[in-house]
Amino acid sequence: MTTRPLREAPRDLPSIIKLEDSLKLTHFTADDAFSLGLNIRQRLRALSSNSAVVSISHANSQNLLFHATSRPGVQPDNDIWVARKRKTVHRWGVSTWFMSNKFKGDEAEFARKYALGTGPEAGSYAIHGGGVPVRVKGVEGIVAVVVVSGLKQEEDHMVVVEALEEFVRQEGGLDKKRSVEGEDPVVLDA
Repeated sequence: MTTRPLREAPRDLPSIIKLEDSLKLTHFTADDAFSLGLNIRQRLRALSSNSAVVSISHANSQNLLFHATSRPGVQPDNDIWVARKRKTVHRWGVSTWFMSNKFKGDEAEFARKYALGTGPEAGSYAIHGGGVPVRVKGVEGIVAVVVVSGLKQEEDHMVVVEALEEFVRQEGGLDKKRSVEGEDPVVLDA
């Protein structure tokens, strides 16, 4: 497995959308989710001695397809962040990194824009990187949500993006020129 650092996450909205659009899969099954989850977990272990959570769920339900920690030491708070990131991706259909950059990390402005108020509803969403939609070509909307929580938000985001790039490339559908900065996506061993 490669241990090179993650690429820098794009911060401008058009680049984020372009990157997310390049991650459309030809299929996504429970077996695919398991394989993707294992690859992300391995990459998290190679990247950091910190503990993180990786969670993959269906978009049309809360059914978990994969949920694991990278190392011992995860706190209950990590699962709260996972739920908040997942809920954001479900509602808006874009990554939490996109939402973070759209609102420049301003949670109050985010809550105001979407009339979330200041009560519990406002706190049930997170605009911190790490929640990424899974799309399948020819299917409208998202089919699953991948969430990582435990590292810096841009790292949470990019570990998912790079794993999805590898998944797409293994399917034979990723044009290497479409990846950020023209670099080859990271190769993860199964």
